[in-house]
Amino acid sequence: MRIIAGEFRGRKLLSPRGTVTRPITDRVKQSLFDILAPLLRGAHVYDCFAGAGSLGLESLSRGAARASFFEKDASALALLRQNIAALGLQARAAVIGGDFFTWLNASSSSASPPADLIFFDPPYRFLTTQNLVEPLSKLARHHLRPGGAIVFRHDAKDRLPIDFLHRCDERIYGGMMLEFLQPVPT
Repeated sequence: MRIIAGEFRGRKLLSPRGTVTRPITDRVKQSLFDILAPLLRGAHVYDCFAGAGSLGLESLSRGAARASFFEKDASALALLRQNIAALGLQARAAVIGGDFFTWLNASSSSASPPADLIFFDPPYRFLTTQNLVEPLSKLARHHLRPGGAIVFRHDAKDRLPIDFLHRCDERIYGGMMLEFLQPVPT
C-alpha cells in the first residue's frame, strides 16, 4: 500500500496483515481521486473505518488541509498512527480511536469540525448486521459541510435505501461499488 500522487507520492504505508482491513487497490484509488480532485484543495476529510489511513493520507498528500481518522481495531490504529508520524502529518491529522458508531451517536455537529469529504468504508458485514441508513443520515445532517460529499464503499451487490442522499455517481470495480453521495436539497 502506498501514496500514489501528490506531496508524498510513492511513500509506502504500513498495513495490517490478515482480514482486519480491505485495502483499496492503486487502480481504484487513482480513479477515485481523479473524480475527487476538485473537492480536495483545502478540504477537511473524514476517513471512517480508516484502517491504516490510505484514503485520508492520500487526501492530505493531494492538498486536503486536515483529516480526521476513525478506527476501532487496535493493530490498525497503531499502524495508522505510525503512518501519520512517518509522513510528518501529526498537525493535520486527528485520530479518533474506538467504535465509530458510538462516537457518531455521542457527537454533535460541534464535536468535530464538519467535513467537506467523508470516506464511509465500513466492513461489509455491517451492511447486513447494522442499520447504516441512520449513521449515513447523521453524517450528512451534522458532519458534512454544504456542497460536501460522502464516498460510500460497499459490496456491489448491496443497495441501501438512501432517499435523503442524492447518488451523484457510482462506479463498480469487480465486486466493489463506490457511491458518491450528496444531501438532497431541501
